[in-house]
Amino acid sequence: MDSNANRSSDSYRQILKSTAILGGASFINILFRIVRTKLLAIILGPSGIGLVAIFNSITELAGTAAGMGIDTSGVKQVAESASAQGQEKIARTIYALRIAVRCLGIIGMILLIVLSPLISQFTFGNTEHSSEVILLSVVIVLGTIMNGEVALIQGMRRIGDLAKLNILGAIVGTLVSVPIVYVWGQKGIVPFLITVSFMSLLTAWWYAREIKVSRVQMGWAEILSEVKPLLTLGAAIMISALMTKGTLYLVSVLVLRRLGLEAVGLYQAAVTLSSIYVGFILDSMVKDYMPRLTAVANDNAACNKLANEQVEIAILLSVPGILATLTFAPMILQLFYTSEFVAAFEILRWQILGILLQVIAWPVCFILQAKGRGKLFLVSIALTCVVHLAFIAVGISYFGLKGIGMAFFGMWAFYAMIIYGIAKYLTGFAWSAANYRMALVTFPAVGLVFVLSLFFNPFWSMVLGSLVAMAMAAYSIKSLKDSIGPFALLSFLRTSKSSI
Repeated sequence: MDSNANRSSDSYRQILKSTAILGGASFINILFRIVRTKLLAIILGPSGIGLVAIFNSITELAGTAAGMGIDTSGVKQVAESASAQGQEKIARTIYALRIAVRCLGIIGMILLIVLSPLISQFTFGNTEHSSEVILLSVVIVLGTIMNGEVALIQGMRRIGDLAKLNILGAIVGTLVSVPIVYVWGQKGIVPFLITVSFMSLLTAWWYAREIKVSRVQMGWAEILSEVKPLLTLGAAIMISALMTKGTLYLVSVLVLRRLGLEAVGLYQAAVTLSSIYVGFILDSMVKDYMPRLTAVANDNAACNKLANEQVEIAILLSVPGILATLTFAPMILQLFYTSEFVAAFEILRWQILGILLQVIAWPVCFILQAKGRGKLFLVSIALTCVVHLAFIAVGISYFGLKGIGMAFFGMWAFYAMIIYGIAKYLTGFAWSAANYRMALVTFPAVGLVFVLSLFFNPFWSMVLGSLVAMAMAAYSIKSLKDSIGPFALLSFLRTSKSSI
């Protein structure tokens, strides 16, 4: 085997190793979120889950605005400083990052308090929830500071610590927060969200403190000089995230106004379950793939090669789970929630198709961020959000709640086309022959399982879907073994097991 083949195999192993470590942690995180959601569903029902979703939409939108994209740009800045291997440079970047997130968190908290009556009026059609929105401002400051600590850990590529904090935060957050809702019911939702945020910050700080850096003294002028690059890239990322979160917020408001709070709960159940299996893959992309891509951002050939490898691994790991979710969607909804949530079945099916396109689009999307092409990245997101809202308006009018799931699929189809076109323009990106061969096998399998319920009763749909899912699992294992070798695959499986 020549040196290029060895390097390619090493790259596959690195992707799988990071996916195994972070993925195992994300799996546990998601598992505890499922347990937490199951308990909330039993205690609160669909309307209570809908209210949780509405409050989450508000905090995510406000938190995105307050964070100014530093949770992403900070990773890039810390990774670049670490690559330079200068202790003083690393220390200055980290110091400025921590000062910035604290200031931004406080500013975001104040703004949410001031705007709370307007937010309550726009969301619920009245100001009765103003006091709850004010309390949610605590989540903003806690979340912004926490994101800064996570950006530091991620930028230093401390993969093991990222995995541990995800696990610990999920366990502690669930154990401490669920009793609050059990005792107070819907009135405990906001304290529940605050508790989860506090536990997340506490665990992030616990592991970030282990990163030893030199002490530095910096004046405000020096801090601003260090923060400026963070805000320059972060502003574009923040605006794009605002559009994305804003779109999701508007979807929740639209469903609330048109179909009621219970429908928001059903929609949220579909959104959550559609991303359970692939969540660990997407999480590892953000936390490991992005810093690696940043390191080779100036080499188009290396960028394209790494992106193709990430697409290949992501599809091979995600398709068996996607097929299983499509096959057992009604049972999954009842298992993870209650029988009241089975009505979300049709939304979940369309959401799952959209998730497959998301897995394909994300590795290519990161090329823009790694190259610092903030404006181009922003334009692509803006176009996609406009299209998404248009699809939602049509979908909910003609198909009801199911139409929102269809709009999600349509949005990711549009975004995938846009982002691949931009990547081709920037780096000459094109799918590798291996990815084309893989798509010819996996995509028809997903399409087949999707339409089974249209032609067969639930029993035979599950039987046939299970057979296809098992066949695709075998295909994925064989393909992974061919890419990285049987011994590396066994190592990956052992790492996955040990991380769980």
